[in-house]
Amino acid sequence: MNPTPLGRTPWGVLVVASALLMVTMGVRQTSGLLINPIHSSTGLSIAQISFSLAIGQFVWGAVQPVFGALADQRGPLPVLVGGGLLLAAGLVLATLVPSAWGLNLSFGLLLAAGAGAGSFSVLIGASAWRVPANKRSMAAGIINAGGSLGQFLFAPLVQVLLTAMGWVRTLYALAVIVLLSLPLAWPLRKRSTRAQGGADGEGLRPQLQRALRDRSYLCLHLGFFTCGVHIAFLVTHLPGEIALCGLSPTVSSISLALIGLFNVAGSLIVGALGERFRMKWLLFWMYLSRAVLIAIYLVSPPTPTTFYLFSAALGFTWLATVPPTAGLVGKLFGPCHMGTLFGLTLLSHQIGGFFGAWLGGVALEYGGDYSWMWYADMALAALAALVNLPIREAVVRPMTTAAG
Repeated sequence: MNPTPLGRTPWGVLVVASALLMVTMGVRQTSGLLINPIHSSTGLSIAQISFSLAIGQFVWGAVQPVFGALADQRGPLPVLVGGGLLLAAGLVLATLVPSAWGLNLSFGLLLAAGAGAGSFSVLIGASAWRVPANKRSMAAGIINAGGSLGQFLFAPLVQVLLTAMGWVRTLYALAVIVLLSLPLAWPLRKRSTRAQGGADGEGLRPQLQRALRDRSYLCLHLGFFTCGVHIAFLVTHLPGEIALCGLSPTVSSISLALIGLFNVAGSLIVGALGERFRMKWLLFWMYLSRAVLIAIYLVSPPTPTTFYLFSAALGFTWLATVPPTAGLVGKLFGPCHMGTLFGLTLLSHQIGGFFGAWLGGVALEYGGDYSWMWYADMALAALAALVNLPIREAVVRPMTTAAG
């Protein structure tokens, strides 16, 4: 029997999960602001720093199904606390070993793994079994909005800290914030009493085997891969693009903050729309809008107003793809292995994120600007829109075993 009756929405749990995601995503999604300060201080090239952040994009995704499965089986609390400690350690280590391999270890491995332990698969998975089935898209939207609020709050905070204290002390301050947030994980200590079986009592291994053969699930992976390229390229290199246009770092921090602010609204609205409309169509229109917005940006003058409008418009769909994607996974396979199955889609997202973060740095290093990455990003956004159309939203039933 579940601790929370499925007829009621556990608002306290959703608020706590949202607050935890606010911290982990706030730290992670503002890393692009650190590239130029670290480059200027250490002499490391933009491509080298970008490669460390690209490793982090992949690692953040790779740990999602692992930590999601651990949280499904052992409960979210130890995963969240352990992840917070890893995240803080990564922030501190980056200041102690400011070299290429040191950033690979700190930003690429420890920080990313810690942020992944306190991210979507664990937090949405921890809430999914407590929420009525028809409210899961809305619940994912509320949790996701916390991550976007983190970007909105942390972008100007990080910029102020960088200006006042430099990048080393800024990372120390962020590590303290992470550690102070750990007690918030306590209300999420309980795990699902049905964690040993998926839909209709199905175990994890057969459900994984079935999911990996399901066309709709694979289409979600491909769409989310292209989304990862887009998100990682922008969050890592939008500050660099703004600097190339001769604009101040303040424009970068305001732009990142606007992305986060407008995605709070986007996450909540899209999460609510997922209860009324087919979620694959929500994904289609969000991805298609990104291709259109990039095309408009490329023909617009490079002024602060252009970047603010571009950021606000992109922000509405930024991570608003998470609620319908998580909602579709839950709709197809049920909530009990949600952390694992949604974690795998996040892995696909972050494989794309690796290429988005890394290739953006390569484009700048060898081409002098980001032109070809913008065109590639626009094409991939259109592809992501189209690949969601074949998805079936009917509940997928487990295979039955013939009587012997």
